[in-house]
Amino acid sequence: MAENTITLQQAQEWATTWRSDPSNTVKAHLIPNVDITQLLNENNVVDVRAYIGVDENGINKLMLVGVDIDGNDLIDDTKEQYIYDFTKPCPSTCDVDSPLYTLK
Repeated sequence: MAENTITLQQAQEWATTWRSDPSNTVKAHLIPNVDITQLLNENNVVDVRAYIGVDENGINKLMLVGVDIDGNDLIDDTKEQYIYDFTKPCPSTCDVDSPLYTLK
């Protein structure tokens, strides 16, 4: 088994807990390959941290930043260390057949 994984059952339990709050309308975020690739290729990035936000149009966003070996966010445009915000929330970019999507 790969590192830092959980079972489908655990994932479904966590997702169900999130969805039990009626104010949480987002079920998932699609993260484009290009964002992950660019982020992991930035200097000194060893991990990725995600921040949750809502844009000016009320769209839920998952913002990604690189993290260094000491756990510090790497955010500095002058060093080409960017905040990636091109994730697409589900709904509307969903896999409607996923066992995580079909939860009640």
